[in-house]
Amino acid sequence: MSILEEIKEAVASYKPAKVKELCDRALDQGIDANVIVREGLIAGMSVVGVKFKNGDVFVPEVLIAAKATHAGMDSLKSVLASSAEEPVGTVLIGTVKDDLHDIGKNLVAMMLEGAGFKVYNIGINASPEKFVKAIEEYNPDIVCLSSLITSTLHWLGETIRVIREAYPGKPLKIMVGGAPVTQELADEIGADGYGKDAQEAVERALSILNIA
Repeated sequence: MSILEEIKEAVASYKPAKVKELCDRALDQGIDANVIVREGLIAGMSVVGVKFKNGDVFVPEVLIAAKATHAGMDSLKSVLASSAEEPVGTVLIGTVKDDLHDIGKNLVAMMLEGAGFKVYNIGINASPEKFVKAIEEYNPDIVCLSSLITSTLHWLGETIRVIREAYPGKPLKIMVGGAPVTQELADEIGADGYGKDAQEAVERALSILNIA
């Protein structure tokens, strides 16, 4: 088994300390940090994601796998930051107003970073005005809105409306996601993209920018 396969297996087996150790070892072997992210960490999370969708594992296991992935990313951060590679795009991500959930959003943010995006995470309970201000500050290519409970779904549409009014001529793409969000809702509120899980969100973001 290659060390990248070992990292993938360690993530999928919920072993944060082992993941960190293996990532350090992979760097020592001269493996590119971006390859470690894609073929080790994200590959491992994808395995867990498939198990979750199939009902074979549940939220606690996903959280531990995410913790393991974060442990690996911590080992790679300094190398990734000094990489000469230009980001494939810039993403602004946040959870909409009145919603205090951040685990899924943070997982999407981490996986977007692993895919080569520069990500600005403005946290939870973010008002439409906060998104507008952050867009002015960070000039993203894509804005990702997260809503994890049905009572905050209306803020997705309202936030999109406020952003479009604030930047009528800006070539800005807006994606939405979260447990209660559907493709139908995304279409209804005028979103440019929808991801039913973190992996699909990354794939959709790349597709929106014609990268994949």
